[in-house]
Amino acid sequence: MGLLHGIILLHLALTAAAGTINLRRTEAKTPDDGCRRRCGNVDIPYPFGIGAGCYLNSKFNITCNDTSIGPPKTYLRKGNLQVIDISIKDGEIKVLQLIAKDCYEKNGSQYRKDRLRTSLRLSSFTVSSTKNKFTAIGCDTYAIIRGFRGEQRYRTGCMSLCDRATDINYGTCSGVGCCQVMSIPPRLNNFTVILSSYSNHTKLWDFNPCSYGILAEESQFKFSNTSFQEFQSKKNFPLVVDWSIGELPCEKARKFKNFTCHLETSECINSNSSNGYLCRCLPGFIGNPYHPKGCQDIDECKGQNPCINGNCINVNGTFNCSCLKGYKRVNETTCSRNGPRRALFLYIPLGVSIGLMSLIAISVMLYWGVRKRKLIMLKEKFFEQNGGLMLQQRLSSTEKGPIETTKIFTAKELEMATDNYHESRIIGEGGYGIVYKGIFPNNKVVAIKKSKFGAQIVPSEQIEQFINEVILLMQINHRNVVRLLGCCLETEVPLLVYEFITNGTLFQHIHNKGNEPCSSLSWKMRLKIATETAGALAYLHCETNTPIVHRDIKTMNILLDENFIAKVSDFGTSRLIPIDEDQLSTLVQGTVGYLDPEYLQTSQLTEKSDVYSFGVVLGELLTGKKAFSFDKLNNVSQVLAMSLLSVKDNDQFNEFIDDKILNDGNIEVIKEVVALTKRCLRIKGEDRPTMKEVAMELEGLRAMSKHSWTNIGDEESEHLLGEKHSINHNNYIGYDLECGSSGTTAMYDSMQTQLMLNPFDDGR
Repeated sequence: MGLLHGIILLHLALTAAAGTINLRRTEAKTPDDGCRRRCGNVDIPYPFGIGAGCYLNSKFNITCNDTSIGPPKTYLRKGNLQVIDISIKDGEIKVLQLIAKDCYEKNGSQYRKDRLRTSLRLSSFTVSSTKNKFTAIGCDTYAIIRGFRGEQRYRTGCMSLCDRATDINYGTCSGVGCCQVMSIPPRLNNFTVILSSYSNHTKLWDFNPCSYGILAEESQFKFSNTSFQEFQSKKNFPLVVDWSIGELPCEKARKFKNFTCHLETSECINSNSSNGYLCRCLPGFIGNPYHPKGCQDIDECKGQNPCINGNCINVNGTFNCSCLKGYKRVNETTCSRNGPRRALFLYIPLGVSIGLMSLIAISVMLYWGVRKRKLIMLKEKFFEQNGGLMLQQRLSSTEKGPIETTKIFTAKELEMATDNYHESRIIGEGGYGIVYKGIFPNNKVVAIKKSKFGAQIVPSEQIEQFINEVILLMQINHRNVVRLLGCCLETEVPLLVYEFITNGTLFQHIHNKGNEPCSSLSWKMRLKIATETAGALAYLHCETNTPIVHRDIKTMNILLDENFIAKVSDFGTSRLIPIDEDQLSTLVQGTVGYLDPEYLQTSQLTEKSDVYSFGVVLGELLTGKKAFSFDKLNNVSQVLAMSLLSVKDNDQFNEFIDDKILNDGNIEVIKEVVALTKRCLRIKGEDRPTMKEVAMELEGLRAMSKHSWTNIGDEESEHLLGEKHSINHNNYIGYDLECGSSGTTAMYDSMQTQLMLNPFDDGR
């Protein structure tokens, strides 16, 4: 009896529990069950939502702040990122992004209350690469934006300079008062904006005490004469952010039960900004494709009848027409009366339709034929416009030598070699060009450099000069200079083809420590690379028919082959100094940290500008530090060249030298390289040694490093150096260390400066 009583009580308890569970299931929210769909002025469509059960998953959670002053404000999740618009059609949301500021007092000290470095972290979404642009304004400003694309680092920036308010070019961001980065890469999910100044705005404080920077929706900003006042008072700008569903593309996501798109009423589209997907209503349907109810059928029969002489019948996604009594169907929407006379009218439109279709087919064939002919003519036009005929003539008349192996490639050859310039073939990207890996049918691997910009590089009046430069670069035959193998002139902007170097850049081997098995270079290897690079630059300055200034020497542009032989690359900004000319008008170009301060200040470019940049490279080899970095602890920028010049006593250099080489190399040789580095970094170009002097001194030091300083006598030292203690002088007995007469031919550069700051240029 007790057992029976227990069973009855257990049954009642289970029944009550089941009822409770069922009750809880019926009480679970759906997106339409009391969910709030508006916060202030912002509509909140599903998959976004406010409150549990009202959104698809946590990344679409929206917080509505009703307690703030004024209308309620909308925030993404429980953070402080304010949302002002949500679009399910485009897979976008608009958020408010703070403006970065860098302001100064009249005496040049920083105004801390108006100094702001802005950041944004998006764990699930990405910054739109098509609708946003990075902009900085100011007359003593350089701005950097850095961040991550997944695990890949990204960094770029721009520079804006002007001396007077009247110099500013309102209406365009050309580097005078305002500058912009041409494009933002896709899939950028976090970034930081950093601003700095060269002279703390002291020279122009009266009209411009601050610098400003913002990554924001491009359509929301136009540079005008009110922009400085607008940025002073404005706190933020709209930023467009892309969102998507999940982390899988359509074809994989369909296999899972949580697939969001309703295949009966919507289609799945792979997102361009992430690995996920978006949903879109099929034709004939309208509504929210993410909602559990899916898209709703459009009733085409409502309003005006689309059927002629028939009744409209609505069906899912479309409609049908039912002909009236006594009428016969002509097409999907038209009915006509039965009878021989009516039938005649059926053949007339049929014949007209066939005739029109034939005419259209012939027109299409003619169109494609004309278009193909136009493409051929356009290639011929570009070939002639870019100096192809002149180059062919010069190649045929040039004496045999290194240029004998060069070639004029066709556009088709390079398209096939790069798989039509597929993004998987990209091996390097800088401020001005993209480098692709090309593989020809004979398995020969090359590097193909393509300009980012559509504008023609070579104006018609300078074709002959461009061809002369190409011929000259083709004739360069130095084991430490990347060979130019040829070019393609059938495109609007000429393409250059170089030999392919396999072992990465010197920057990667110095700074990406731990990522590569050979990332730690010995002192012997570093001195060898420095000596080879100096020899290549001395060759360019002194041994070519016309001196060549590289103008962008940096560790990213020094490549290493499989035997760690140095190869100087990237002559995209190089300039020739004609023997019979004193000046040449160009734009100031270079990379922050490597740029000659005298060149930047006076606009006078000489071979000594390359010497300064090479001095920075020597500093990186000695210290293992980057040419330009930002100290988060002290919130200041650090320039390696300035740090090295601040060391007055050579005995204090130990704190700067890379620990890996202090015990690896001859300490006396390292001291001499430190002294040489400081001479290369002198502010005045005339006080710097020539590249030929630098190369000779490094050759001597490299030979000396193979001996022990403790075992070498004065006579042997004198024999190695040419004269005793001559290593600390700027000349060598018995050697001509100057290029031509003086090696200081000047070139004038317009101060309309647009400086691309991209330390991740692969350099190939």
